[in-house]
Amino acid sequence: MAIVSPLRRTSRRTQAPPGRTGVSSWFAALHDALARPLTSYYLLLGASALLLTIGLIMVFSASSVYAFQNYDQNSYAVVVKQLTWVAIGLPCAWVAGHLPQRWVRRLAWPGYFVSLGLLLLTSLFGVTRNGNTNWLALGPIQIQPSEIAKLALVLWAAHVYANKDRRLGNLHEVMMPVLPGMLVATGLVIFGHDLGTALVLFAILLGMLWVVGAPARMFALSFLVISVFAGALAATDPERLTRITTFTDPMRDYNSAGWQPAHGLFALSSGGLFGQGIGASQQKWGNLPEAHTDFIFAVLGEELGLVGTLLVIGLFMTIAYAAIRVARRTKDPFVRYMTFGIVVWIIGQMMINVGMVLALLPVIGIPLPLVSYGGSALVPSLVALGMLVGFARREPEAARALAQRKKGRNSGVTAGRVDGPGL
Repeated sequence: MAIVSPLRRTSRRTQAPPGRTGVSSWFAALHDALARPLTSYYLLLGASALLLTIGLIMVFSASSVYAFQNYDQNSYAVVVKQLTWVAIGLPCAWVAGHLPQRWVRRLAWPGYFVSLGLLLLTSLFGVTRNGNTNWLALGPIQIQPSEIAKLALVLWAAHVYANKDRRLGNLHEVMMPVLPGMLVATGLVIFGHDLGTALVLFAILLGMLWVVGAPARMFALSFLVISVFAGALAATDPERLTRITTFTDPMRDYNSAGWQPAHGLFALSSGGLFGQGIGASQQKWGNLPEAHTDFIFAVLGEELGLVGTLLVIGLFMTIAYAAIRVARRTKDPFVRYMTFGIVVWIIGQMMINVGMVLALLPVIGIPLPLVSYGGSALVPSLVALGMLVGFARREPEAARALAQRKKGRNSGVTAGRVDGPGL
């Protein structure tokens, strides 16, 4: 099933007619650039690299005061940990992008069961932070299995749907076993009171159901069930209920539940158009909780201003555009479903985080992908993006262009070699 896109596929390069200048020539140049076979590959690679770079800069800036206070006056402690996770995640992303697809798909069922096992261990023996039992201690290291489960569930659902691609006109084939399988994983996350991650998993489930062509009535019923269930979960937790009832007006409970969203808004409003400059945030000096994790977007807005926040959102949209471009062009159902699932996960989580910082959504503890501090979220995100880059690199036209480029480089090296005595 193809993904509907407002952008039309074309293989012809459009050049501006002679004498055409100004806006028309810019649009013609843009159209020409987007029509090139390696456009998706470079957009995914470039946008991901820029987001990761911005994330490292902002983690250092937002965490410097916190690290100085909590790590023996070492302002670099947190960013060094993040760099360690980047050093782990980038090779994993490279491997994920270069593995043959049949090997990746062999990991689908083992990955699903391992993620379920980790979630079960977390619900039974997990570490509780901020009211959520979503961390699992493995010796000196603590991981967040729900972040690993996002990637595992997308991979598993894409593999299952690809195997039954020709039978997806049947509602039973659409629902089984993906719907109950993902609901089990989501239930284990909810058991740990992690409502934010549960909403992301629900979004992934609905996105996968949509791309395989589930009927509209199923989405209406799903939204109704999710709304009722989320309301029931909030009503049974006084702290979560307070967050939900005060997010629209943080000043109403400024000294309690409204403290974090209020100071997030203070940070964004003081940033102005171009920001106060990197490192010049005032809210990170103890006023803004979780400044380098869930609320790093607020510090980014304070230091880089509206321009910086729009740049970050634009980079996420670039990833979404390039990924959907790959999904639209491919004939491989696994690539299509996997790509769309990753887009729903990454972009959905970004929208929830930004909405949370802007006080448009309750504070539910969702990090900003690639930007917030945390290895448990960073490494799976890098692996997912590595897979997207690999899909874009294997597009037939892109693969031919890369092969021709490699052949040209090899020819140049051969032509430049001089044989002779003493050389």
